[in-house]
Amino acid sequence: MAPQKLNDYERKRLENIRRNDEMMAALKLHSKATQLSNFKRSQRVGTKSYNMKSEKKPKTETPIVIRRSLRTRGIPPDSKGLVGDSVGPTTPTKTKPSVVNLGPISMADARESAHSDSSFVESLMGIAQLEAQDVRVEKEKVEASLGLESLYLDPKNIARVVPGRITSLRFFPSSSVKMVAVGNKFGNVGFWNVGGSEVHLYRPHRAPISGILIQPHCFSKIYTSCYDGILRLMDVEKEIFDLVFECDESIYALSLPTNGTNCLYLAEGYGGLTIWDNRIGKRSSHWVLHESRINTIDFNCENPHIVATSSTDGTACTWDLRYTDGDKLRALRTFTHKRSVQSAYFSPSGCSLATTSLDNTIGIYSGVNLEDAAVINHNNLTGRWLSTFRAKWGWDDSYLFVGNMKRGVDVVSSVERKIVMTLESQHMSAIPCRFDTHSYEVGMLAGASSGGQVYIWTSR
Repeated sequence: MAPQKLNDYERKRLENIRRNDEMMAALKLHSKATQLSNFKRSQRVGTKSYNMKSEKKPKTETPIVIRRSLRTRGIPPDSKGLVGDSVGPTTPTKTKPSVVNLGPISMADARESAHSDSSFVESLMGIAQLEAQDVRVEKEKVEASLGLESLYLDPKNIARVVPGRITSLRFFPSSSVKMVAVGNKFGNVGFWNVGGSEVHLYRPHRAPISGILIQPHCFSKIYTSCYDGILRLMDVEKEIFDLVFECDESIYALSLPTNGTNCLYLAEGYGGLTIWDNRIGKRSSHWVLHESRINTIDFNCENPHIVATSSTDGTACTWDLRYTDGDKLRALRTFTHKRSVQSAYFSPSGCSLATTSLDNTIGIYSGVNLEDAAVINHNNLTGRWLSTFRAKWGWDDSYLFVGNMKRGVDVVSSVERKIVMTLESQHMSAIPCRFDTHSYEVGMLAGASSGGQVYIWTSR
């Protein structure tokens, strides 16, 4: 076959190959590449390569030490050496160790006041006997005729009941005694007979008191709840603080229906409502009602099946405990605020509901289905050092009482839907944050401050 004729491209390609070969031959690149290849081959002859794996060092697991202060563990501070190392004269003081026992605690062990328990126990037992005999004075509903201008603060009705910030305040619901029970952020519970000089102070808990429950029919048994998840019963007859209930979550509120005696209602953990049945000694029901903690639980006095809850999730709700959907409750009404709702209380008649929120408002809801809403602007930003404001109803549906940042008490009219008056006194040296009204003494209003003081306003 005749050789195929090359075209111009192929001739150009062969010419470039020939030229490149001539250049490489001139530079002796081929010979040097061969020498390098032979050198590497000779280096590999008679040698053996190994893949040396680095030795894996064992991990030394050091235990994670969680630092906890002595205060959170309930251990008194170690004051050894402080007297000698301090500057200037010092007087050593005897400090009573904090209560860390989770079982029953005797009143003597929990006592932190100088006064003996005997007189206090005798007085409470005497009151309990009177109430058991049904010696009561029927409460007069004269709120409408009560002149707000007649309310005044007597210096004799001021006392520092507990150290530190007060978180809970309750009057004894009795016509024969004017006594208050007070809880603070340290776990103390104090009792003061209004106008008296003695204060009886105990420490059955190690964290802020979230609720004090005094049953009208039995003053010798007082329930206290705490952020440490413990519910205790102060049994005056046995002179102990007995352990009723303990949980891993905090207890933020404590309540009891008006006609109830056997079941306690607890705000447990984040949004949970727990029913504790004393007859069987355990939980009977538990629902998660809110997305965040429940701050207050309040029952309608006319319909004890209806309960109102306020929550840090910015809502207040009403519920009917008779109607459940499996393990869930469905809210009857939901009242929404822009920030945390610190309280939701039914009025004495049960026809209205008042809410207090950190969005600087007080809501008043009335009507058959609480559909008639009124919003009153009020400064509720107390800051981190004061207990939050919670507007409290008076002796009927006419007025609400709430703290004022200028050391006063604002009176809100539910009829006029505005602040109509501010109670002020030169004897009030602190901002009142929490309030309660005496059930049988119309015009007797208690206000508690973050300094441990209790102020009792009375009617002239």
